[in-house]
Amino acid sequence: MLASPTAEELEQLRRAVAIMTPDEKVKAANLIDDQVRKIADDAKVDPALFAIFINGYALHVKRR
Repeated sequence: MLASPTAEELEQLRRAVAIMTPDEKVKAANLIDDQVRKIADDAKVDPALFAIFINGYALHVKRR
């Protein structure tokens, strides 16, 4: 069930992160759904893929 992102998915994630503001990057674990969707829409990436990435990051940060 778990798998690494494909090359295309990784490129989408890179595009999305590239357009994030510095504040969004610092507070990525606290982004709300509307913010995640807007970033995905602006970057023209799959919103579900980006949401999974952000959720995984948030879980990682909260475990520290």
